[in-house]
Amino acid sequence: MLTALIVLIALVCVLLMAVVLIQNPKGGGVDATFGGTQANQMFGAAKSADFIEKLTWYLAIALFVLCIVTTLLVGNSGGVENIPLQSQ
Repeated sequence: MLTALIVLIALVCVLLMAVVLIQNPKGGGVDATFGGTQANQMFGAAKSADFIEKLTWYLAIALFVLCIVTTLLVGNSGGVENIPLQSQ
């Protein structure tokens, strides 16, 4: 279970990096090097920018939730809490 969550987190991270890099830094939509002219013709400039922005938010939320779930899963499995403290 933990391995599947880690792989899913890595996949979401890679997708989030790709989506952020595709965005135009000026907020103008999809970059032309990644087929921006075709996307603008097919969706329109505003719709493609909205889709990329929504996808960025969804991936960021998914990454946040997956990290919290993984932390709770690791925290409940024992870890550091079972190490006895040395008495002095």
